[in-house]
Amino acid sequence: MDKKQENNMHKLGLIGKNISYSFSKAYFKNKFEKEQITNVSYENFDIENIALFPSIMQNNDGIKGFNVTIPYKEAIIPFLDELDETAEKIGAVNTIKVSQNNQLIGYNTDCYGFKNSLKPLLKPHHKKALILGTGGASKAVAFSLNELNINYDFVSRTPKNGIAFTYDSLTDDIIKQHQIIINCSPIGTFPNVDACPNIPFGAINSEHILFDLIYNPKETTFLKFGKYHGATILNGLKMLELQAEKAWTIWNLS
Repeated sequence: MDKKQENNMHKLGLIGKNISYSFSKAYFKNKFEKEQITNVSYENFDIENIALFPSIMQNNDGIKGFNVTIPYKEAIIPFLDELDETAEKIGAVNTIKVSQNNQLIGYNTDCYGFKNSLKPLLKPHHKKALILGTGGASKAVAFSLNELNINYDFVSRTPKNGIAFTYDSLTDDIIKQHQIIINCSPIGTFPNVDACPNIPFGAINSEHILFDLIYNPKETTFLKFGKYHGATILNGLKMLELQAEKAWTIWNLS
């Protein structure tokens, strides 16, 4: 590669922790090959602490944007210069654009991905949802459910302000009243594939949708239990694909 080509190269990357099995790098590598995009690269920036984020900017010329994943979707915000209106409302960021004057602008494309992967499954009786977990992804899910006019309650391991239920407090009746159950926690992701959120699965039936934001494995224990009890199940792969393409339009490198 000559100097001119090198100067025209753009870099993208994923900020996260323990992300060697991440979807994003493989997805964009495949996209660049398929669409013959030769002036953009994508790599993982696996950092132990969010305080290391500025060093990534300092040590990498040509950075045009990032995706952000667990556990930094909220912690990244103080390092940014500006938030898009949606990201500000949600309080979590999963996409960053580096502007021409090196300003860091935060966006949330998780909400777009979640909303548009859930919508085709919705029926008139899907009126209430349980959100398992309270991290950055759960905030995007809650925002999307609001837009879809679906009421929701959060479930957390420990009692917190604004959290309706703990896992210990869930009953069959609560499960029956919430026809959509979304796992936004990392419980059940690779390599701990036997782990599962502790909910009363016996109350799940064919009226339910179980949506797991996890995509590795394709069918988590959470989804297997849902399928066994007749629920409609969906993993996070379509959501990730949709949010990735939305991020690509924000970076606007094509």
